[in-house]
Amino acid sequence: MLNRIIRFSLNNRLLVLLAAALLMFVGIYTSSRMEVDVFPDLNAPTVVVMTEANGMAPEEVERLVTFPVETSLNGATDVRRVRSSSTTGFSVVWVEFEWGTDIYRARQIVSEKLAAASALLPEGVGAPTLGPQSSILGELMTISLTSDTTSLRDLRTLADWTIRPRLLATGGVAQVSVLGGEVKEYQILLSPEKMKHFGVSLSDVTAAVADMNRNVSGGILYEYGNEYIIRGMLSSHDTGILSASLVKRTESGEAITLADIAEVKVGNHAPKTGVASYNAHPSVVLTVTKQPNISTIDLTEKIDLALNELSHQLPSDIEIHSDVYRQSRFIESSVNNVRQALIEGAIFVVVILFLFLANVRTTVISLVTIPIALLTSILVLHVLGLTINTMSLGGLCIAIGSLVDDAIVDVENVYKRIRENNSLPSHIRKKPIDVIFKASSEVRMPILNSTLIIVASFAPLFFLSGMEGRMLVPLGIAFIVALASSTVVALTLTPVMCSYLLGKKKKKGQAVKDNAKESVISRWMKSIYLFLLRGALAHHRPVIFGTAAALVLAIVIFAGMGSSFLPSFNEGSFTINVSTLPGVSIEESDRIGTMAERALMTIPEIEVVGRKTGRAELDEHALGVNTSEIEAPFVLDGRSKEEVVADIREKLHAIPGVNIEVGSPISHRIDAMLSGTRASIAIKIFGPDLNRLFALGNEIRKEISDVEGIADLNVEQQVERPQLTITPRRTMMARYGVTMADFGQLVNTLLAGETVSQIYEGDKSFDLVLKVDDNHRQGIAAIRSLMVNTPQGEVPLSTIADISSAVGPNTINRENVTRKVVVSANVSGRDLRGVVTDIQDIVSERIQLPEDYHIEYGGQFESQETAMRTLTIVSLVSLIVILLLLWNEFRSIKQSALILLNLPLALIGGIIAIWLTGGVISIPSVIGFISLFGIATRNGMLLIARYNDLTRAGLSPKDSVLIGSADRLNPIMMTALTSALALIPMVIGSDKPGYEIQ
Repeated sequence: MLNRIIRFSLNNRLLVLLAAALLMFVGIYTSSRMEVDVFPDLNAPTVVVMTEANGMAPEEVERLVTFPVETSLNGATDVRRVRSSSTTGFSVVWVEFEWGTDIYRARQIVSEKLAAASALLPEGVGAPTLGPQSSILGELMTISLTSDTTSLRDLRTLADWTIRPRLLATGGVAQVSVLGGEVKEYQILLSPEKMKHFGVSLSDVTAAVADMNRNVSGGILYEYGNEYIIRGMLSSHDTGILSASLVKRTESGEAITLADIAEVKVGNHAPKTGVASYNAHPSVVLTVTKQPNISTIDLTEKIDLALNELSHQLPSDIEIHSDVYRQSRFIESSVNNVRQALIEGAIFVVVILFLFLANVRTTVISLVTIPIALLTSILVLHVLGLTINTMSLGGLCIAIGSLVDDAIVDVENVYKRIRENNSLPSHIRKKPIDVIFKASSEVRMPILNSTLIIVASFAPLFFLSGMEGRMLVPLGIAFIVALASSTVVALTLTPVMCSYLLGKKKKKGQAVKDNAKESVISRWMKSIYLFLLRGALAHHRPVIFGTAAALVLAIVIFAGMGSSFLPSFNEGSFTINVSTLPGVSIEESDRIGTMAERALMTIPEIEVVGRKTGRAELDEHALGVNTSEIEAPFVLDGRSKEEVVADIREKLHAIPGVNIEVGSPISHRIDAMLSGTRASIAIKIFGPDLNRLFALGNEIRKEISDVEGIADLNVEQQVERPQLTITPRRTMMARYGVTMADFGQLVNTLLAGETVSQIYEGDKSFDLVLKVDDNHRQGIAAIRSLMVNTPQGEVPLSTIADISSAVGPNTINRENVTRKVVVSANVSGRDLRGVVTDIQDIVSERIQLPEDYHIEYGGQFESQETAMRTLTIVSLVSLIVILLLLWNEFRSIKQSALILLNLPLALIGGIIAIWLTGGVISIPSVIGFISLFGIATRNGMLLIARYNDLTRAGLSPKDSVLIGSADRLNPIMMTALTSALALIPMVIGSDKPGYEIQ
């Protein structure tokens, strides 16, 4: 079959060349239009359900809102985990589906379940809302608005009603959340004293202002042949006009208006759920989230164009900053770095080929394989719906040295046979095309089988599941497709190009010159190699024992190595969480966040600092006002990233009473996706009582604080915070004629405020809120003495209710319908698996858990363990497949086993290299070993196949080894050096974005 392919190619050379040219053209066109991203789609399908709970305390939100939603969703089809967070007036439920579940189907399942759950929710609670169809890695840009003269209220209004709609109109944007500034609202601030004076009750006011600002329709009027639309124009945004609205008439007929009992004004919404800043300057922040399967680079360019247009429409004093966080920055630097490594690696390949072959034509023939194989891989990635990212490009980088291997073997053999043919007398020389066919046929089976073996060695990647599978499968696809393409090229295009460039007839007398055309380096290496090989064969026992000793040493070193999932990424930006005790005011938390910003701005590598404290409205990131998230882009200059991180921790720990977590934007989000916590290690404590959970969390924190390599050790701040409870005194309420419904309306309207209508300013709308004026809400004493109207007269609120201080939880987090508290940590200067093992040992020995409490561990190490287990099992199966392929090639178990014996020996150098550069085995390094298996097997096949040919020709075993090893030295050295040196650029720049995994 393979001979027919080679013969067909040589007989249809023009057709083969045209097909190769067409393939390159289509590949170049496709690659220019493909989506570019930093990683493949790593997200398990997650649907976010958000519910406004109208100021309820966290316990009530959990019991009345979160629990019904959770229980309806838990156990739904393909749901693997349900997490929730209940905080004051807000419930968020994350429904995580199995990997591979279609996101549209997942959202449909959730929507159907919510239809039943909504009936169980109490009145006054908003309808459960699905979050935007975006991924956790979909936050592609943070935009800050600052101004020296425009007020924060006007800045927020511009963000909400001008910038946000413009960005949402950009195709591919899923959500734009706004945080910071002051939210504008119209307020009716009641004066209890004036209400008493005019005899106006709260129910009178509520009835008068309900929908007071909404236009009405009067139908249609036909007159004089015209049709008139009749409109009742009630709407106004003039506070003077609103103040003149009638509330009631006295018995004497006197009109009582809103101006008589209240102040109508424009104010700021309270309470504030979050603030933002830019370089320690108050700002408004917009976070842009993209839809799935949208090119980050293309969408970023569209957003930049939109911001540029908006900048000309906004007041001149407003500045738009989009440099705080741009995911495209990491993508561009990563992909550009990997592309550069591809180019530099290709240059190394060119140099190696030319040095060994010493012939421009043979070098060109071998190099043609690279662009065709790379472009074919990109075409296959496009057909499979995958993106160009650091993982797929990484597969090509790993493959680039191997892509020319098949061509090298073929060209080297063709070139040698042509030289031999040219050295023969002219009357017995064969036609060049026949020589090329015979030379290509000689190596066709080793080429094919070696490719199949490398494919088999990479097969374990395709059995990985979860995030590790999503990340590494594109790498395997790119590598295998590129390698398969190179094999097809070696069997088709390479012989054709050899016929054009090497197949010319030589003139008489040129034979000796051609025969001597082997490169100087090849002759020099062969002479040294044969000298060493003869010495090794003469002293085989020391060689065997020395190799065995090196293998034992490598096994010992390997057993003592640490392990981790992925190396840390240099994303060019830090994500820093600064939190203090719950219960602090937004002003105090803002002050602490500003201190952290100013401390970070003293670090020379940090370019800019952007901060978000608290959360935006209807934002799935349910952060309390006690938590600040800081983005800090940086450029390394003279110091390593580890030194900068240590400097950050030192400066921020100087701020009293704060907990610090230092990470990177994408790494943080990967951690959150794996464990629900933005740290690489999550110790989850489950149980019914929050106080007991928090105490256990602090006990664990104390016990593990001395573990070597642990950093950013924090206990989730689910502690009790101050509350003011207003409990009705039912006997007194009955005496004064106050019903429970009246009492609830009193507390809700007077203190929290009730939105009674909307105020329209053009296409903008603002809430019209009814509540008591601030003087009657400042402090517990003022609330106790707040006068309320009853059928029996006006009395202080304290007469019909007990008002007292209490404590309650600030946030209640749950997972799979059980309360939890998380002890989180990062790792610094040590392997992840070693730190987790020490933590597990300490917790199991020293922590006694009460009944109904248990601990689970989450984080990157879970994926690492799963991946390692899968790779180990499937790699054993791959070895069996490789053995069968070797037996099919040689029909000898002894020879096949001899080749496999080379595999553990090939690991010696790799293990020592890892030991010298940190001593941590990660999933990417395991992939490196898998790649090495294929290369080592190919080299063994080339040697054994040549030994067999020489033995069948009548040579002794020793002569076969000497001559065969010398014959195959060139292709083996070239394939090994091109594979190794092609990765040199990545080794040198290993701290650059995109190089970490490679």
